[in-house]
Amino acid sequence: MLYSFLRVIARLVLLIVNGKASFENKEKLPKGNYILVAPHRTWFDPIYLALAANPKRFTFMAKKELFNNKLLGWALHHVKAISVDRKHPGPSVIIKPVQILRKTDLSIIIFPSGTRHSEKLKSGAALIAKMAKVPLVPAVYQGPLTFKRLFSRKHVTVSFGDPIKVNPNLKLNEEGQAKVEKEMNDAFEKLDQEINPSFHYVDVSKK
Repeated sequence: MLYSFLRVIARLVLLIVNGKASFENKEKLPKGNYILVAPHRTWFDPIYLALAANPKRFTFMAKKELFNNKLLGWALHHVKAISVDRKHPGPSVIIKPVQILRKTDLSIIIFPSGTRHSEKLKSGAALIAKMAKVPLVPAVYQGPLTFKRLFSRKHVTVSFGDPIKVNPNLKLNEEGQAKVEKEMNDAFEKLDQEINPSFHYVDVSKK
């Protein structure tokens, strides 16, 4: 109930601030649970990703520091967000998402790079997908990268790619992980090119 309420509020606020967004290739989204993977480009792209995949409901993996904020922590708790200790990640970082994907109707949004300031992909999403037996669905966000720039009403586009199935027999060693990473990166690049062939992401924090 709270998730649906927050989704309505978020949709209304973003519509007023930035206008109507474009959500492309929704027909590629699976009917069951899945892991939505995307490059992390701004702090609000998970909101747009969740709105784009509506009516599917999602939970998120969020760094534990965010739970210290009373209001944000309350919201994260009620959408069943998974707290991640980046300095000391334990088995629960894998086990909890797998349990959610297997035992609830929630899918999960994961940014394989971990942060907005890294381009290197990590192995978590592939391992979770393999253990939970769900596909990885690539997606990209193109639009404003800061909240201030949202008010410029620069158009936002979210596009989904073909699901990536992780072979249950695939060993996620260095070679196996590299194979899945390449599939994800190739999908991200293809989607970016389809939306805007001249697109080039620039991390605004490094400008």
